[in-house]
Amino acid sequence: MARTKASGAVRAPRRPEVRLPELRPYEQGGAGDGPLVPDGDYDGVGFEDVDLGGTDAAGATFLDCGMYRCSLAEAGWGRVRLIDSVLEGVTGVGADLSGAEIRDVELLDARLGGTQVHGARLSRVLVRGGKIDFLNLRQATLRDVTFENCVLVEPDFSGATLERVAFPGSVVRGADFTQATLAEVDLREAAELEIAAGVGRLRGAVISSAQLMDLAPVFAAEIGVRVGT
Repeated sequence: MARTKASGAVRAPRRPEVRLPELRPYEQGGAGDGPLVPDGDYDGVGFEDVDLGGTDAAGATFLDCGMYRCSLAEAGWGRVRLIDSVLEGVTGVGADLSGAEIRDVELLDARLGGTQVHGARLSRVLVRGGKIDFLNLRQATLRDVTFENCVLVEPDFSGATLERVAFPGSVVRGADFTQATLAEVDLREAAELEIAAGVGRLRGAVISSAQLMDLAPVFAAEIGVRVGT
């Protein structure tokens, strides 16, 4: 049962319930599927150990798909729709998923860097394990998103809207919340929390008393208070 807002409780994010069907193996080239294409439609496809780096799948739809140990380096997937899918062990630097719709998706043990997800809409998403450097979520909308036991280095939430977002067991370093809007965001269980900018935008979030002490210098700097001895 949810406690009152005065108790500091927030509703936990709803998690995705992905049940993939039997997947059809993706076969690139020859008599297979060929390369990914813009606005393509991929339903029930399994991608295993495939190099998808540099592919142009802008506007494509991936429904009930599984991607395992695939490279997404420099993939051009703007406005992509990822729905009811699992991405596990994906890697790469510079993937572009700007403006994407990501719904009921599990991202597991990813190793990504410089991923562009600005302006995207994320709903019922679980990011578990792995490490993501310089994740760009500017102006994105995140609802019911869980970052669990992962490492986020300098994630950029500036201008984003976060509602029912939690970070249990995760390391969050150098986060930017400038001009972000937060509602029912739970930061208490983060293993490490470092905010580089926008600490004054944490209204709508819940932090622990220990985190408050750690962030006190940042809060003071935000409102222009000097702390003397």
